Amino acid sequence: MAPIAIAASKGELDRRKIVGVNSETVTNVTSTDYPGHYPGEDHRWSLDKFKHNFRVEFHKNEPLDASFSLIGIDASLANAFRRILIAEIPTLAIEHVFIFNNTSIIQDEVLAHRIGLVPLTGNAEGLRAMNWTPMSHKPENGEQPVGSNDRNTAIIKLSKTCTFKKDVNRKTETDPLKLYDNAHIYARDLEYIPTTDYQRATFSEENGPIRSVNPDILLAKLRPGQEIQVEMHAVKSIGADHAKFSPVATASYRLLPTISITQPILGADAKKFARCFPKGVIALEEVTEEETSQSGFEGAQPGDKKAIVKNAFKDTVSRECLRHEEFTGKVKLGRLRDHFIFSVESTGQFRSDELFIESVKTLKAKCTHLKRNLAMITR
Repeated sequence: MAPIAIAASKGELDRRKIVGVNSETVTNVTSTDYPGHYPGEDHRWSLDKFKHNFRVEFHKNEPLDASFSLIGIDASLANAFRRILIAEIPTLAIEHVFIFNNTSIIQDEVLAHRIGLVPLTGNAEGLRAMNWTPMSHKPENGEQPVGSNDRNTAIIKLSKTCTFKKDVNRKTETDPLKLYDNAHIYARDLEYIPTTDYQRATFSEENGPIRSVNPDILLAKLRPGQEIQVEMHAVKSIGADHAKFSPVATASYRLLPTISITQPILGADAKKFARCFPKGVIALEEVTEEETSQSGFEGAQPGDKKAIVKNAFKDTVSRECLRHEEFTGKVKLGRLRDHFIFSVESTGQFRSDELFIESVKTLKAKCTHLKRNLAMITR
């Protein structure tokens, strides 16, 4: 006879999801929702159950900055998305710098390094369509190395010479930007050179040519007689090869904070309690006539202030309230184990929300590859 499955109460399941945050320790860290941990309970993974529990909630969706919550997933999956965002989504960056002339005070290798870190953007569809090969890939026996062509390389040039401006009093003027032409070399001076009809059509002025995300990045300073003549080749690769290929400036997540007030916090203590948290986390409400007769409200009068949790999302879990003796035993802090608040800041080549979709596609491709290899092993 098969054992009878026991269903835990909703309150018990919610309690298991909370990671306890104490004054000096963190408790209930390890996930326990797997088969065999609780006798009689069925914790087998179910696709239908996952679909029912999983949710995505967007908090902010701007081109360069997105914030959203993934609810109902395990930390291993959330961390996989984070690592893929940082290191496994291919983007375009300058890889080869050919310096024909550099008479500025900046050494060639320093100039090449500064240019290589300039984030690029352009027609998103054209950038996605560009071919690429990981730089860590070594050609195998009989495999020919991939050469540069219009589908995997973009050529960018920088040609600037510093000269004196005309009709400027050289004896009285001291501002180099007013005294010289090309005194400062910026990222806006990088000029994309399409080499074929395909590149001219894909990265036209209408569609969006390849250019710097931020045109005001200072690359070098020149004085009259100094010049820079450089040709650059931009290719696609991934952040695992070099940080300049990472599409995000930051990709991180945090668990949703939980604040549970177990005993009423009243009067001056309520105001002090609110100051222990960022603005908007704790609010003050008036004590009602009915509450004055409840436990914990002894001595309180209708109209007195009490502390309530308004928006735990804004909390930074500083634990400040746990330092004060008057709040001992009156509040419990924690984090929700399966609620991940993501923050994705794009470097500008792709939208932040698009990057997360790309990370999902990448993880899906990895899973498909794993399934295929497992099937070959079991043949």
